[in-house]
Amino acid sequence: MITQFKYMCACSLLAAMIFPLRSHPSGPQTTAAKAATTAGALANVAPPASRKSQESTSLERGGQHDFDFGIGTWKVHLSRLLHPLTGSQTWMEYEGTSVVRKVWGGRANLAELEVASPAAHAHIEGLSLRLYNPQSHQWSVYFANSRDGILGSPMIGQFKNGGGEFFDQEEFDGRAIYVRFVFSDITPTSFRFVQSFSADGARTWEPNWIATFTREKRASAETEAQPTRTAEAGQHGFDFELGTWKMRLRRLQHPFTGSHSWVDFDATSVTRKVWGGRAELEVFEANSPSGHIEGLTLRLFDPQSHQWRLYWANGKDGLLGPPQIGQFRNGRGEFFGQDLFQGRAIFIRFVWWAKSAHFEQSFSDDGGKTWEVNWITNQTRVNGEPGKAR
Repeated sequence: MITQFKYMCACSLLAAMIFPLRSHPSGPQTTAAKAATTAGALANVAPPASRKSQESTSLERGGQHDFDFGIGTWKVHLSRLLHPLTGSQTWMEYEGTSVVRKVWGGRANLAELEVASPAAHAHIEGLSLRLYNPQSHQWSVYFANSRDGILGSPMIGQFKNGGGEFFDQEEFDGRAIYVRFVFSDITPTSFRFVQSFSADGARTWEPNWIATFTREKRASAETEAQPTRTAEAGQHGFDFELGTWKMRLRRLQHPFTGSHSWVDFDATSVTRKVWGGRAELEVFEANSPSGHIEGLTLRLFDPQSHQWRLYWANGKDGLLGPPQIGQFRNGRGEFFGQDLFQGRAIFIRFVWWAKSAHFEQSFSDDGGKTWEVNWITNQTRVNGEPGKAR
């Protein structure tokens, strides 16, 4: 739902972030459904033979670099309509910055936005994760604000003739509406973003968020330092993960069958701060016996509940699964979710041990009475600066 506050943050995020991202599994922080269908996930299912040809066609057609124009650091001017769909013409102005970084070589990206309106004492901080689907040749654009650390439903669309359109259906003030994002006037040093709502089935659209971006000539978005923020209780739970890692992974080949056949392989990951540590992005890559795995994990901290939400995405389809939610106590973190595995509903549990950077994923098909471990990760830090962005 787009509540008034979410509308503020998501839109500003939106405006500042034209590019999506994805989560990674330091143990596959992926949903069970994706685990069953993605190469290298928990079920040993190889991708269809046609997958490679589809990906080759995607590369030939382009699309995965549509958002490259936004990579870098930007000055942002935002205009926000205070009362959409009421006939109001009262707007509020914001100024700020946006920083956008590539993920997966440009097939995804993460954008951070921070703007303020001094006259109204208003401040917005958000992020946008943009993920490319090589099968549909479309982008999914996800948003989150720092007030609650929750990703909303994605806007989905693509670029044509030098501009991008993205659509979604949501609720606003208790009624169903369509939402449209349009990116236009794209040059090497500027672009424009407009969000609009429609309450009449897309016959008419009312703009309610307009943003102009002007490129900053300063430090690269790949190396720019993260700001320091006031710490909330629990927001440093994942600080141990910052940096570059070598990983040894163990995957149970056939969960829920009584099998004890495991597959071992190696991987690498890089984790960096977002929002000064109140969120993290981890990018993961491995060559498993069942194929190449490329994924990411976006970890978002909720300062009200003091819990983390862990979102996973893989590079095969650019889609995010439902989050695992939980927190750390005494150096041990437990995170839970529900999903489908081979057509049946199961519980999923992630357990992290901070001191040893050890991770385990388990499934339960009996309501949490018993748990079967199916993914184990042990990590070794690579020499270098912890938390350094790549």
